[in-house]
Amino acid sequence: MKVFKKILALSLAACMTVPFFAGCNSNSSSESTDSAGASAADGDFTGTLVIGGIGPVTGGAAVYGNAVKNGIQLAVDEINAAGGVNGIKLELNFQDDEHNEEKAVNAYNTLKDKDMKLLIGTVTSNPCIAVAAESAKDNIFQLTPSGSAVDCVANDNAFRVCFNDPNQGTASAQYIAQNGVASKVAVIYDSSDVYSTGIYEKFAAEAAAQNLEVVAAEAFTSDSKTDFSVQIQKVQESGAELLFLPIYYQEAALILQQADKAGLNVKYFGCDGLDGLIDQLGDDVGLAEGVMLLTPFAADATDDKTVAFTTAYKAAYNGEVPIQFAADGYDAVYAIKAAMEKAGITDASISASDLCDALKTAMTEITLEGVTGNITWTADGEPTKDPKAMQIVITENEDGTKSGTYAAL
Repeated sequence: MKVFKKILALSLAACMTVPFFAGCNSNSSSESTDSAGASAADGDFTGTLVIGGIGPVTGGAAVYGNAVKNGIQLAVDEINAAGGVNGIKLELNFQDDEHNEEKAVNAYNTLKDKDMKLLIGTVTSNPCIAVAAESAKDNIFQLTPSGSAVDCVANDNAFRVCFNDPNQGTASAQYIAQNGVASKVAVIYDSSDVYSTGIYEKFAAEAAAQNLEVVAAEAFTSDSKTDFSVQIQKVQESGAELLFLPIYYQEAALILQQADKAGLNVKYFGCDGLDGLIDQLGDDVGLAEGVMLLTPFAADATDDKTVAFTTAYKAAYNGEVPIQFAADGYDAVYAIKAAMEKAGITDASISASDLCDALKTAMTEITLEGVTGNITWTADGEPTKDPKAMQIVITENEDGTKSGTYAAL
């Protein structure tokens, strides 16, 4: 298994309070590319390279899969409109895995039969780990936009765009402690989910190092994730000032609603899994007021890169506001473009294995000026970039309804 680079954690800790969405000029060299737009290029395409994509576009996790799919397609369309990658046209074939390991492997085999040359996926961690075992055997390059479990990139053909789970847990504890957000923290996490447990375990370890007191750590499982009354009562009794939620937004919404009814008065803090919480709450969106999370992307940011991406995404998808997963998918395509250019790939008929060998090296030699930050990659597949602390702000509209946005902390 690959070892997570200590330098990444140190870099994140040093930059926790510094917003990282600074406007950057695009760089036309093979070592750096700008994912907020593409420059014009002339000439006919010299061939088509099929990019496979896997993620949940139906089922309970569909909001993540559809966001990634849309982000990938937007980037593919932009790149093709600008002449492709060294004249090569990109084509996306995205398969639904319904957030299921077996279906993800079936989707992978389908994509191989459809002449996939590289894979962007999968979107969620457990299916990603299952597919990673297959792509490693086949030596097919795999870049997951959002699979955050450590084992998603355990093999040398696999890289990721998002932060990994241990990093999110460590960075969250550091932010809470170093910014005086709270001193007594409770946690509710999903003990049946690799994403949630991975974040929680590192959070607990770093909390001790940061002199944060974890006064309650309450678990639930995928078989019991609708009634959180017991966990909420334990949090109430613990004297916690803040409730850390290293979980997905669906369960977080239920916890906020049930905690409100129980009279729980604490601050809330989460990670990228909370992206989508605002829409999930519906008429109860006011309950999200003040919820904090660490994320590398917020559509409300005002830097040029985010504005350009968000505007293009809304135009392409009927006004839909992109979430972080869409930005992850978008950056994944531009990372592949930069790596292909760095490796000098000019022939779409290259074998998937030869392309994989070329991209393994090239990924460690590029810098992506992405919408989720300026990113470099280590040989173990991990990205180096800075997180951003955000807080949900609720506003009341003229018609009396409420809506939520993200504001930088």
